[in-house]
Amino acid sequence: MDDEGTSRRAVLRGLATSLGIAALPWSELARAAHDAHAAAAAPETRSFTLFGAADAADVEALTSQIVPSDAMPGAREAGVTYFIDRGLGSFFGHWRAGFLDGLAKFQAECRNRCPDAASFAVLSSVRQIEFLRTIETTPFFDQARLLTLCGMFSSQQYGGNRAGAGWNLIGFEDQHVFEPPFGFYDRDYPGFTPQTGKGS
Repeated sequence: MDDEGTSRRAVLRGLATSLGIAALPWSELARAAHDAHAAAAAPETRSFTLFGAADAADVEALTSQIVPSDAMPGAREAGVTYFIDRGLGSFFGHWRAGFLDGLAKFQAECRNRCPDAASFAVLSSVRQIEFLRTIETTPFFDQARLLTLCGMFSSQQYGGNRAGAGWNLIGFEDQHVFEPPFGFYDRDYPGFTPQTGKGS
């Protein structure tokens, strides 16, 4: 992988750790695991249950600026918008009202700042980024960023990370059992022999 790709992978790995893993509401995800598993077991559809077409387009444009597509898949290819739609309709249902209210305000502010554009989604990438810089410290953007990272890097059973796109991005291999060496810190460790007998 070239330097640019390596740098992107390092940045995303850091984001996944600092924003995604550290901030993930693990207890809430655990309580919702049954609902998520049932949704994943149902026949897969690529349609939205919560977002209308205009909202879905704006959310996809937003998440695609958070994890853009380049030589490697981004949020669009990973189906992050479907993850958010499914999540807000089930295991992140307690965030639904706040997110939808924030999205409506986001869209209104975009129309106010960009009256020549019908929506955030139709703006050029440059103009989207310019607008996002004006709202990047808002609670809505923080929530959208967290949901984007969850959709990129969580298990595919939750509706995102399509074809393992997020895991491929950070070099994670999904395995039921992991065997040493686990990383650079133990790759040269020759192993150990458990002691037996008294005093062990």
